[in-house]
Amino acid sequence: MCISLSLCPSLTSGSQSFTFHRNLLSCRSTPSKNYPFLIRSRLSMDSTIPEVAYDYSPFLRIYKDGHVERLRGTDIVPSGLDPKTNVLSKDAVYSPELNLSSRLYRPRNTNPDKKLPVLVYYHGGGFCIETPFNFRYHDHLNNLVAASNVLAISVDYRLAPEHPLPIAYDDSWTALKWVASHVNGDGPEEWLNSHADFGQVFLAGDSAGANLAHQLAMRYGQEKLSGIDLTGVILVHPYFWGKEHIGTEGENLETKSRIDAIWHFVCPTSSGLDDPLINPLVDPRLDSLGCDRLLVIIGGKDVLRERGWQYYERLSKGGWEGVVEIMEGKDDEHVFHLSDPTCENAVALLKRIASFINKDKA
Repeated sequence: MCISLSLCPSLTSGSQSFTFHRNLLSCRSTPSKNYPFLIRSRLSMDSTIPEVAYDYSPFLRIYKDGHVERLRGTDIVPSGLDPKTNVLSKDAVYSPELNLSSRLYRPRNTNPDKKLPVLVYYHGGGFCIETPFNFRYHDHLNNLVAASNVLAISVDYRLAPEHPLPIAYDDSWTALKWVASHVNGDGPEEWLNSHADFGQVFLAGDSAGANLAHQLAMRYGQEKLSGIDLTGVILVHPYFWGKEHIGTEGENLETKSRIDAIWHFVCPTSSGLDDPLINPLVDPRLDSLGCDRLLVIIGGKDVLRERGWQYYERLSKGGWEGVVEIMEGKDDEHVFHLSDPTCENAVALLKRIASFINKDKA
């Protein structure tokens, strides 16, 4: 079994290059033992061609001159009306200082006086690829908003390795604070001022984005944000891990070593694989998770399945006072719904999320 850097496949193509400098690129004689998943390039016969230090095709390449080339998930599709779902979208800057934006979504036929639940969504991609503005996430959010009847904010955050963790956590918290700045109806974004029900706020994400959603719920439990009620959290195929293998993870130690290496790659200052950022079960504050309800969705054929189950069992039996639910698709692979959004199981996944969000509505 092969695990990708993003922990998921991608339908999209295109590439994008950025520059970063870190000691990772200084080890030129032999591959680092900490990055066994990275393939060293051969020396180029043409000195005019940039030399690859590490090749993680078809997802990412890092060159010896310091720049990073992303091979997938970099395509950009415009916002606007989606005729298939009748959902409107537009982009809004949430951090002018960092030039970071989000993409907002709402049903086109929203009553001007109607308040909608707020869904803040964090994309996956192993903390190092993908964007809210590419086709697969734009399409997913259109479908999700149509099914759930929510006002959604799909958050862009800075990516590793140029911006290693915990930067993505900080960016994501900044975005949530920006959302909360509209609680009095005088924020910079009209859709949030007019249509957001801040008494019903949900966080959601897939894979690494689910990890982000969990960590933000933890931070909300500690710091709160005035005027918003974090009603629920939705974690789809969450990217959690740990030093010791559990369950069927021991059947393929090569796969585990690759996933181990991803964490070290995106969070080089981490204390290790039992850092609470990647292994929430070792977090002594877990019972202070700051939401009332939580839905964990796992895939039966996902290498991260065991971690999702373990997380669910810990919350259901521990001291957290909320209600946790779980959904397992027996034959589902990691974030399959992004690649095949119209299949039966992907439709069922959307319906379960919509039901979770609208649980108390008639």
